[in-house]
Formats: sequence, C-alpha cells, structure tokens
Amino acid sequence: MNTKSEPSESIVQSLLACRLTIGLVLLLPALVTGCGTFVAHRMTQAPNTYPSWLAPAAPVLLAFNENLLTNAPARFADVGPPSARLHYRVVEPADYHLKIIATNWLVHGEVQYKFTFHAGQPETNTWTANPRGTVFLLHGYALAEFSMVPWAWRLAEEGWRCVLVDLRGHGKSTGKNIYWGLNEARDMSQLLDVLTNQCQLATPVTAIGESYGAALALRWKTTDPRVGRVVAIAPYGVLSNVVLNICHDYARFLPRMVIRAGLRQLPVVLDVQADDLDTITVLRRHPVSALFVSGAKDKVIPPADVQRLFDEALPGSELIAVPGATHETVTYHFSEILPPVLAWLNASEPGRQ
Repeated sequence: MNTKSEPSESIVQSLLACRLTIGLVLLLPALVTGCGTFVAHRMTQAPNTYPSWLAPAAPVLLAFNENLLTNAPARFADVGPPSARLHYRVVEPADYHLKIIATNWLVHGEVQYKFTFHAGQPETNTWTANPRGTVFLLHGYALAEFSMVPWAWRLAEEGWRCVLVDLRGHGKSTGKNIYWGLNEARDMSQLLDVLTNQCQLATPVTAIGESYGAALALRWKTTDPRVGRVVAIAPYGVLSNVVLNICHDYARFLPRMVIRAGLRQLPVVLDVQADDLDTITVLRRHPVSALFVSGAKDKVIPPADVQRLFDEALPGSELIAVPGATHETVTYHFSEILPPVLAWLNASEPGRQ
C-alpha cells in the first residue's frame, strides 16, 4: 500500500485471486512433472513469499488513509512451533467518525467494486477507558491486516478493543509455510497469551473472520475455551471444493487434474487426515455456536456451503445471507452486516455469565 495525503488504495485480492497467483506459479513445473507433491507444497508455501506482480487485477479495491494506523503502532509476537513472528496492532475504543462509500462499475462486462472509508483522528469515547471486550479480526487467505482495518475502526466506535493481525506467512508476519488453520489456531492462542500477559486484553474475547480467517476463527473457538462469540463471514466448509470453485470461475486454463493431484497430496505434505483440513469436520467433531454470514452471489463459497456449516453448529447459532454480495464484497456490506454483528457480539455467550 502506498501512503498518500489522500486515502490510499489497497488491493483486496481475496482467496480467489491469490489462489490464481499460486496457480500461475506452479502451472509450468506441474505440467512438466505431473507431480502432485510439488503442487501441494506450493499450496502450503507462505503467500507473502510469492511475487506480487503475478497477481491478477483485483475485483475489489479498498481506499482509506493509512496514516491513521499510526495510532495503533505495529507490534510483534513470537509463536510456534513451527516458529513464526506475528505482526499485529491493537486499536483502542474511540470515535473515528467512519463514513463508507461504495461504488461499482463494469470492465469488459465484469463488475468491479470500490469501498472508500473516510475516518478522522480518533477521539476518546465512553468506552475508551473500559472496553466492551476484545475482538480479533482475521483476514482472508493471502491478504493481511489492511483488509480488516475498516472493521477495527467501526467496532472501536462501538466500544471494542480490536486486534488486527497478519496470520503466519501473510503480510509482515514470518513463517515459511501455512497450515490451513491446523497450527494457526495455536498461533492465535499464543497471541492471546501475549496480550493477557501485557494486560492488553479486555474480556470477553471474540473473533471475526472472513473466508480463510472465518474458518480459522471457528477452528480456534473449538480449541480455546477463552474464545467467546465468533462471526464467520463466508467460511469454507471443504477446502478442496473452494479451490476447485476458484479454478472453475477464475482460472479455467489451469488443468483440473493438476489441482486435484495437489489436493490429494496436501494431507500427506501436512501429515494429517484429509478431512482434518475441512471446517465442516471441525464442527462435526466439536460443534460451537457462531454467527454465519454468506453472500447471496458468492460463487467461491456458495450460500449452500455456509448453510451446511450452520447446520453443524450448536443451537443458538445464526445465519444471514447478504443480497447481491459476492465473495469479494460480502465483508464490506456494513449496512446489512453491522447490526446483526453488533447484536451477536453484545449478547452473552451461551453457558456464560
């Protein structure tokens, strides 16, 4: 992202565009060798190690003034094993006077979107000294903290202390590989330990994630009893399905047999059972309650897939579908999502006081 006096533009590539980047990187060697193991290793390679110039133009743009992030200085926490250093920021409750402008236009028949967020210097509000709680904001695959910054500002206005984090192998965090949530859930618990030890944690602890981050938020809740309310925006149920959906809709030139070969070898590379990678398996084994959000026009993770996750969740969970929202845009439909999200976060967790 480039820092400017005017709001800077940040490209939101989402899971689909960055998965296409990986496909472009692995295509030629895979076609030559026909080696599923090679493809699987590329699927676990840290997204921030791929050259950015390979990525296609993103269908969604975010625009906001990066200078406001100086009010939440960068911090780092060591996690592992495998060892990694997580980059994160803590956004304190304050009034940012956030305003949102959504625009769209056609390019060669394809809809492009831009969400512009205007915010000012933070001013203390009634929650600054006594936050409602702490919200961890978990971004999508191959994105970084910037994709959840608008949520941090908006929730801070509502009294929540917000933690923006670059997941391992993303943004400014280190880590040679990613583990599709299997190790990342432990990373988040270790970051939670750090914040607790530094007296930066206000309870209750909650999490909001999008796509890859949504699947991680659900998985994290099943492993850490300190995590309360979870909002899962467009979470995937079956990893292989979402990868194939992306290839079908955005990278049809990639041979499906190559992608399938990589998916078959991915559990071997990670030394896990194949269904351990699927969020629906996680919820079947350890059902939890959550607020699920789907985009009515999401082709990457269709509403039916989110419905199946909802069906596995505990009673008391909620599901909302956002009309007209795609996988890339659903996270930023604040007018439709914010009221139920706030109601969900502000309610007491079932079984807790």
